Amino acid sequence: MSVFELTDADRAAAAEHVRFAEREAAKTGLPADTPLRPVDQVAVIGAGTMGGGIAMALANAGLPVVLVDADAAALERGLQRVRANYDTSVQRGKLTPEAVAERMARIRGTNNLADAGGPDGADLFIEAVFEDMALKQRLFRELDAIAKAGAILATNTSGLDINEIAAATRRPQDVVGAHFFSPANVMRLLEVVRSPDATAADVVVTLMALGRRIGKVAVLARIWPGFIGNALFRQYNRDAHFLVEDGALPHEVDATLTKFGYAMGIFAVHDMAGNDVGYPTRKAQMATRPTDRRWNDLILKLVEMGRLGQKSGQGWYRYEAGDRRPQRDPELEAWIVAESARMGITRRPIGEEEILERCLYGMVNEGARLLEHGIALRPSDIDIVYLTGYGFPAAQGGPMAMADRIGLPKVLAAIRRLHAEHGFWWQPAPLLEQLVAEGRSFADLQRAGG
Repeated sequence: MSVFELTDADRAAAAEHVRFAEREAAKTGLPADTPLRPVDQVAVIGAGTMGGGIAMALANAGLPVVLVDADAAALERGLQRVRANYDTSVQRGKLTPEAVAERMARIRGTNNLADAGGPDGADLFIEAVFEDMALKQRLFRELDAIAKAGAILATNTSGLDINEIAAATRRPQDVVGAHFFSPANVMRLLEVVRSPDATAADVVVTLMALGRRIGKVAVLARIWPGFIGNALFRQYNRDAHFLVEDGALPHEVDATLTKFGYAMGIFAVHDMAGNDVGYPTRKAQMATRPTDRRWNDLILKLVEMGRLGQKSGQGWYRYEAGDRRPQRDPELEAWIVAESARMGITRRPIGEEEILERCLYGMVNEGARLLEHGIALRPSDIDIVYLTGYGFPAAQGGPMAMADRIGLPKVLAAIRRLHAEHGFWWQPAPLLEQLVAEGRSFADLQRAGG
């Protein structure tokens, strides 16, 4: 029996752990009597898919929202997208036309950021523009000029350094990360990211409370590349691509991941989201990234070949017109084999156990690093991030709970073996080594409070 397979008792324990983790996530470690700042009206800057989804989540909870976009056409498209999303809910019987009218009435569009400012303006600004540091810093300088004293300035960045964004203002204590997940009107996770050096305690507790108010699971994180969720996702994503270079094919990796419990495999997810997501940033980083480790660049080449995924009809798979089901593509698979040869890699058969170890144990190792550095407050916070934001199978309880069930000595032994075989990215986390040496688990760490 594979260590990844579950008994009925395992499933029951995982279900209880999920309930426990959601309750624990609300605990910030800050004084219980920390007052909340008032949040009676909100401004969302950026009317794209993310900004519109955030506006919907707020309006659904009864909050009036000003949706701001300097581009009049973009604003109109954003408002139409919001209306279309609500209309879909009506068609599915989830909302009445009257409820939609009420919610749409709470969302007011404007092209002028100043309309949301001033002494009677928004209590909270949520920036949802492109993931570009210079753009965000310029916007936060503008917010600093028009927002009333005490207004919270939140950035929806998925991984940029919030200290650098806050430094563009004269009120770094009011700046916080509010990382929503797309579509923001549907996805339950909200990462609240604080600067331990700057963000005020009342800003943190206010954002955490707002998350619960709008139906999210709010999880507190500190500044780290990718915060909690994307820090672990990088490990999962990287080795999935290395597996394809080493001998597996995309459908083999995806089939193993769906058998494990994911709704979709990672290559099908890439095709759905668009393989060009993040392309400019990754391409720019190639010139300055370290040369002492392996990098996964196949997806960049796919973009340059025009294989963007579902939207172009070809990606890691091929797609028939009007059909989103991925189909194996012999042309793509032959290209992968040729790329392995070009890189000097001798391809070999790769089984399910190795696929799962290499996709999942890197997340566990990174999770241990986040705990060691205080980025995540507790192991269960990492689990609930992955369960609510990244589709990790609930029956497995989350990556850290899964590792405890398998046994940390087994997990560490595999990580050490993978480090010997594959180098840099598999350096064991010191905390993981410490827990194994002491005969402790992540659950023991949580019970001890660190």
